Amino acid sequence: MARNCRVTASGNVSLMDVVLIITAFVFGFAATRMGLPALVGYLVAGFVLFAFGFESTEAIETIAEIGVLLLLFTIGLKLKIRFLARREVWATATVEVVAVTLVVAGVMLAVGAIGFPMIGDLDWQQTLILGFVFAFSSTVFAIKMLEQTNETGSLSGRLAVGVLIIQDILAVMFLVFLAGLVPSWWAIPMVIAIIALRPVFTWFLTRAGRGELLILFGFALAVGVGAGGFHLVGLEPELGALVAGIVVSSDPRAGEMADRLLDFKDFFLIGFFLSIGLGGMPPVGALAVAALMLVLLPMKSVLFFVLLNRFHLRNRTALQTSLSLSSYSEFGLIVAVASQANGILDQEWVSTIAIIVASSFVVAAAANTARYRMYGKLSAKLSTFERHPIASDDEIVDLEGARVIIFGMGRVGTGAYDELVARRGEIVVGVERSTEVIEANTAAGRNVVLGYALDQEFWEHLKSHDEVELIVVAMDNHASNLVCVERANEFLPDVSVAAIARYPDQVVELEDAGVDVARNLYEEAGQGLVDDAASVVWRSLDDQDDTSKDQTP
Repeated sequence: MARNCRVTASGNVSLMDVVLIITAFVFGFAATRMGLPALVGYLVAGFVLFAFGFESTEAIETIAEIGVLLLLFTIGLKLKIRFLARREVWATATVEVVAVTLVVAGVMLAVGAIGFPMIGDLDWQQTLILGFVFAFSSTVFAIKMLEQTNETGSLSGRLAVGVLIIQDILAVMFLVFLAGLVPSWWAIPMVIAIIALRPVFTWFLTRAGRGELLILFGFALAVGVGAGGFHLVGLEPELGALVAGIVVSSDPRAGEMADRLLDFKDFFLIGFFLSIGLGGMPPVGALAVAALMLVLLPMKSVLFFVLLNRFHLRNRTALQTSLSLSSYSEFGLIVAVASQANGILDQEWVSTIAIIVASSFVVAAAANTARYRMYGKLSAKLSTFERHPIASDDEIVDLEGARVIIFGMGRVGTGAYDELVARRGEIVVGVERSTEVIEANTAAGRNVVLGYALDQEFWEHLKSHDEVELIVVAMDNHASNLVCVERANEFLPDVSVAAIARYPDQVVELEDAGVDVARNLYEEAGQGLVDDAASVVWRSLDDQDDTSKDQTP
């Protein structure tokens, strides 16, 4: 194919765009089958396509721009000031970025002095930029790993996301500084107007429903209001998308909008990773640089662990968080692309960084897969580093006196709790990992404590409680429910276990895992609905029969 195959003049998507997207799918699918994030496949697809003479198109570049804007917008939606204000979040993120930037820059200057490939020609400013690029951890990779291990709502998951958000904010600040745009006099009124319109935005958000209007409204806020408004007054569009997300982040439906936009953001980021690969193949020396940066990658993990440990978090929490952040970042790629546009780095370095980011995902994926086994082997050695007293929201709560324990206090969990209390009295304790859910249940008079069903230390403390009779597993993630059942069978083998599922095959899996009772939520709800409806209908018919009999002479 010739390189000049591009979007047609009328703006329609060309055959070239279709070829690029299909190729991205093939390589992305292959990456996921190997247990890697799909974006690794997209990067490789870009390099392969470039080698065959393809180049990026206007459509791909537009998709890439929208992907970056949606990424920043969803970061803004998740920005909870109260949590980010915690020292273990903002201090850990800030110290890590500064430390890694300086260490990487120092290492590059040292190896550059002995003629290391590609690095020998860099000046101190370029090494600082590269140090800054490699200081970031991947938001996309971390979220995917947390979702796979169902750690998103745990303390370690929330800490990882908080650190990532602080890092991303630092990156956006750098992008704004790098752009050097001189805003117009309308810049301040524009920012004030977007903030002042928050009641209007939340009004629409509340009434947008849960279908396509909610998604479309998210696009309108990110691309139209935020990015478009800031661009009009000479401000960085990326910053505008972030601000638009922050403005509505306190609305109760902000999290739902972020979740609905997640797949769209990932889809549009395909264009970004494709465009990086289509920008050119990395030079031969890139392999040496990639090897050097992969050698330095564990330094990030150790630094995160030490910093989090200083804030009195348990070793398990610190290690889990550190492993989630043990990668290089697509946001570093965004910074590198911006640096190239400003003449600081050349295309060869952008391609090299892409190779390093993709390689770090491979290493980090292996480490995260082995996280539980790794902690089991290292727990004894790490115990000397644990600082006491443990932070209040990371302590393992003693469930003294509990005879029934319910894991997961959502709708099913609270319903089971209330029914058991009504039948057996105050012998039930709910275990939940979300502080918001705990606060809501506590306000309703339920005994709910902070805990995590996948935390092995939690179960080790629990196994000494002979009074436990029943464990109810009612979390909203089937994989977590299975692990919880396995933990219960391992640490409390004589206790009865009941669990919920959403599909018939999940019921079978739970039964194979050793539960005493497994219930299909949808099936049980359907049967309950029919039973209730039938009782109403038959009662109504019986009443009619009785009335007819009474009216008979």
